[in-house]
Amino acid sequence: MTTHHAPRTDSAARRAALALLRWFDTADAAHVPADGAPDRVDWLRVLPFVAMHVACLGVFVVGVSWVALAVAFGLYVIRMFAITGFYHRYFSHKAFKTSRAMQLLFALLGAMSVQRGPLWWAAHHRHHHRHADTEQDMHSPVTRGFFWSHMGWFLTARGYRTDLERVRDLARYPELRWLDRFDIFVPIALAAGLFLLGGWLEREHPQLGTSGPQLLVWGFFVSTVVLFHATVTINSLAHRWGSRRYPTADNSRNNWMLALITLGEGWHNNHHHFPGSARQGFRWWEVDATYYLLRAMAWLGLVWDLRPVPANLRRPG
Repeated sequence: MTTHHAPRTDSAARRAALALLRWFDTADAAHVPADGAPDRVDWLRVLPFVAMHVACLGVFVVGVSWVALAVAFGLYVIRMFAITGFYHRYFSHKAFKTSRAMQLLFALLGAMSVQRGPLWWAAHHRHHHRHADTEQDMHSPVTRGFFWSHMGWFLTARGYRTDLERVRDLARYPELRWLDRFDIFVPIALAAGLFLLGGWLEREHPQLGTSGPQLLVWGFFVSTVVLFHATVTINSLAHRWGSRRYPTADNSRNNWMLALITLGEGWHNNHHHFPGSARQGFRWWEVDATYYLLRAMAWLGLVWDLRPVPANLRRPG
């Protein structure tokens, strides 16, 4: 009996060990489960994602302070801009140009969001635009449903891998490839930094009413989870609810509420009409905070050649 069950036990132990390794090193991200189901949720691999949500319950233990809320909000805005301005408009669509140093800086800030590395993000997003709302679109709510488009797709072996063929222009930078492979170390460093900062503030400025655990829970776990779910509403909601100015081949929608919480990404029908623009709010009243921040950076010389929307494409088709 022992001999009969040993291979199954060894196999389970090996799968657990590989899952643990892939939390820190995604080099083997193309691994397909032994049962040949690349679209099955790999629960061992995604335990950290589940744990982050559970950790948010820590707010009932650590309490709250205005410092913790300010840090959580500030990190939400900074990291959302890194995602919308750079992971999306720069890495995915090359909507403007910048220096290699600035490229790396915002790749690091984007990695703090726990939304994987810039190559992974851009590769999947480029695939999305090529096959939007078809059977080949991994996160279309039209073909797959809300839960799958919101978060189910990236919890799978297929969703976990980075297709470097789609981002050959970015893969030539070794620092971006390293960051993509070891993306987990950046958010770990952020979490550790927040814990240490909160501990220092508790010792040196007790009147602020914060602590290491409090800054960790609010500044990292709560802020990151809210940031994640706000970001992926563009997958799950902006292809279902809103208005359609342009008759694109997909089901993309403009949604002002999503635009507010994502710094401008909610003007999604505009974006699918002309993805290459640095601006997604085509009308003056379509608030696009990401574009305003990019304009400010351009004024400072940090980015340049922001691609505009051609005048003939602004008009509804």
